[in-house]
Amino acid sequence: MNILLRAQGLVAGWQQPATRALDLAIAAGEVVGLTGPNGVGKSTVLAAIAGRATIFAGRLERAPGLRLGLQTQDVPPVVGLPISGRELLALTGATSSGLPPWLAERLDTRLDRLSGGQRHYLTLWAVLQAPADLVLLDEPTNNLDQAGVAHLTAHLCERAENGSGLLVVSHDAAFVEAVCDRVIELGADDVA
Repeated sequence: MNILLRAQGLVAGWQQPATRALDLAIAAGEVVGLTGPNGVGKSTVLAAIAGRATIFAGRLERAPGLRLGLQTQDVPPVVGLPISGRELLALTGATSSGLPPWLAERLDTRLDRLSGGQRHYLTLWAVLQAPADLVLLDEPTNNLDQAGVAHLTAHLCERAENGSGLLVVSHDAAFVEAVCDRVIELGADDVA
C-alpha cells in the first residue's frame, strides 16, 4: 500500500489548538471522508495538511514529492472581473475535457455571469484537473445541484481509480457514502 500521508496525534488550529489529536493515513487510490458537526475542526485539519494552519502537536508525514491539490470553501470575488470560464481553466492549467455538458457550453461566459453553482463547479474542476497525488476537498457539494453532485461523484471515483488519494470534508451523507472508501467522524468531544 502506497501511503501518501500519515498524521499521528495531529492537533491543529490557528492562534490556538482547534482539534483533538487525530490519527489518519491516506493511501493512493483511496477516498477518505472526514465528517462531523460544525466546529469540530474538519476544515482546520485540511488547512494543516496543506500548510495553511498551525500544527500544535503530533506528526504529519507526506510521501516524498507529494503534490497536493486544495479546494476550500472560500469563494473568490468575481464581480466585475472580465474573465471567462475558459480563461480560468487556462490560467490553472486545467482542461475542459470531461466537464459536464451543462457547464462546458458556458465556458465562454464571464465568471460573474455564471450561477453560484456553475462558478463553484468550475473552480472545483480547476482544482481537480491540477496535477496532484492527494486532493483535499472542503464541502465540494456546496452550491451544486443533483446533476453536479452526480458528475462530481463519478469524477472522484475515476480519479481514485487512477491512483490519486482524496480527503473529503462533507456534511452530505449520501455523497460521502457514494464516494468514500472509509469515513472518519469527528465529534464535539474531539474539539480541544
